[in-house]
Amino acid sequence: MSEKFVAAIDQGTTSTRCMLFDHEGRVVALDQEEHEQIFPRAGWVEHNPVEIWDNVRSVTAGALAQADVSARDIAAVGLTNQRETAMVWDRTTGEPVYNAIVWQDTRTDRIASALDRDGRGDVIRQKAGLPPATYFSGGKIQWILENVPG
Repeated sequence: MSEKFVAAIDQGTTSTRCMLFDHEGRVVALDQEEHEQIFPRAGWVEHNPVEIWDNVRSVTAGALAQADVSARDIAAVGLTNQRETAMVWDRTTGEPVYNAIVWQDTRTDRIASALDRDGRGDVIRQKAGLPPATYFSGGKIQWILENVPG
């Protein structure tokens, strides 16, 4: 039986990386690519979802090549992501309908403030333990649905 590895894919705010670990936890390969930061307006931060997906595939292939192993040699994959970065995909075409709105984007400040003004902020605080904020993905999804044609 050939040696097995664990792949860790970290899709972060500024780059994507893939690391391969051996059975002892040693790093045997690492590949990383940065992606473009898009700033359409002050306070708005976006990423191109297609570029991110291409980078995930590229760094994974790069790490496998560096270690001279194949996908069959991977026993498990761990994923990390930007968590509150949000995007919407067209279910028919599989294409993004808009860029990813990044976790630090502040365009949804009116959405978060409206939740507080009309009392829904208290419900959110009780259920989630956090106040409405631009950080969370719900407001970003709402913004896309209300502002992107189609």
